[in-house]
Amino acid sequence: MKAQSKPKVDVDVTRERLEKVGLSWAAQELDGFLSEAVKESTQPHRFLDRLLEEELRHREERRMRTSLTLSGLPTGQTLSNFDFAFQPSVERSRIDTLGTCQWVRENRTVLIQGPPGVGKTHLAVALGVKAIECGFGVVFYRLEELLSALRRDAEMPPTRLRRKKYISTSLLIIDEVGFEPMSRQEASLFFRLVSYRYQKGSILITTNKGIKDWPEVLAGDEVLATAILDRLLHNSHVINIKGRSYRLRDLERAVAQRG
Repeated sequence: MKAQSKPKVDVDVTRERLEKVGLSWAAQELDGFLSEAVKESTQPHRFLDRLLEEELRHREERRMRTSLTLSGLPTGQTLSNFDFAFQPSVERSRIDTLGTCQWVRENRTVLIQGPPGVGKTHLAVALGVKAIECGFGVVFYRLEELLSALRRDAEMPPTRLRRKKYISTSLLIIDEVGFEPMSRQEASLFFRLVSYRYQKGSILITTNKGIKDWPEVLAGDEVLATAILDRLLHNSHVINIKGRSYRLRDLERAVAQRG
């Protein structure tokens, strides 16, 4: 009497089941993993673990790509390629601490001050990338873009306004505050934004102005400036960058090479 053979495993059925439970990458790569497992006599639990590990890795890569695209962050600026040696006023240990994103978890503010070209935007973007790596939603605006959005939504009722990304996201990055003064309407809308986010979401601001100069940025209104700064600076991190401009350094190098 012939021995009964074991029922053949239908790979197509397995692949379909993987897709149904949302493991699309594992379903797509199943054949390759099975061939490798047979070749290396991999134990079943190890085969399953490797398949799930790779599925999770690819999911995280997709999440990062999507989140970076939606954030509007400029590309290519990270903590690893920031030139700390050129800006000794920036304490690397302090930036590394901010890179843990505990301040985002605590809904705190980071204010990066300094003259043009010293790397304020680079640090802001790099910390935004770190926040995305840690699983937080991030949105990046240059101030003029943000003010345009605030003016457009000025009459929107609060229930709808709170669904806007600049209100609801975990971290709002506002770049280049201070280059142009705000109108009175813009300053009032900016105050409303800061008030809505106060202790509910983090803000990171880069500015070329010192704290004492903020009233002139905010339509010359000292009372409004005080109210905004009171919320921004409460339990915040303030980084002052004092150093040379990267752009001027690069220009000097280019001139030297041509000479």
